[in-house]
Amino acid sequence: MKKKLSLILCLCLMALGMTACGEQSQDADYFGMKYEDIQAAMEDTAQMLVDMDEETSQYLKDNANDAGKHLIETWESAVEGEGDYQGLGELTITKTQDTITVEQVLRYANRDLIVSYIYKYNYELDIPELTDASADKVYSLGEKMEKAALNTLMGMGTVFSVLILISLVIYCFRFIPNGQNQKKTAKSAAPAPVAPVPVPVAAEEPLTDDLELVAVITAAIAASTGTAADGFVVRSIRRR
Repeated sequence: MKKKLSLILCLCLMALGMTACGEQSQDADYFGMKYEDIQAAMEDTAQMLVDMDEETSQYLKDNANDAGKHLIETWESAVEGEGDYQGLGELTITKTQDTITVEQVLRYANRDLIVSYIYKYNYELDIPELTDASADKVYSLGEKMEKAALNTLMGMGTVFSVLILISLVIYCFRFIPNGQNQKKTAKSAAPAPVAPVPVPVAAEEPLTDDLELVAVITAAIAASTGTAADGFVVRSIRRR
């Protein structure tokens, strides 16, 4: 338990050290913290990370502040597969108007790692505060260029893929009106329904004309035969 508490205290050492030295701001170089103090704190942090086991890592994730949790998570990802620890490298401190960035290089067999602390000055409390802590791999210039080239190719490939897709969609629009026109043409080409042909109805001949005709024929026959017209019966009349 004492070891775990000491690790947490070591992780927060830089923040506590800066707070304690706030009153010496007139003689300090970095918001009241001297270069030697920052260097000692980073060395302790690096040693803690190198010696950290799985149980300690989980304990720190559960109990450390946000910056400490982020440091542990990024460290586990960065150190994986990089071989044995070789020692400390260069320490870089960058100060702006209200921010201090501390970067400590840790040398490993396969690749260097870098641990970064970022402090932002709190004007209300008049002290710097640790806002972020992280670990990352140190990439060579060739690796950075290769990664940038891959990102560029991926971006260009995505753009061209989208343009091709848009072109295909626009090309397909030309077939939509044709389909509608074909439907209209098919409808117009369909034969119109044939209206039923009315059956011709024979016109009724006037009955008056038939009676007159019958009388004339009857009179003619009676005159030629010398018989009375009452004895004749007309069965039908055919016109030619």
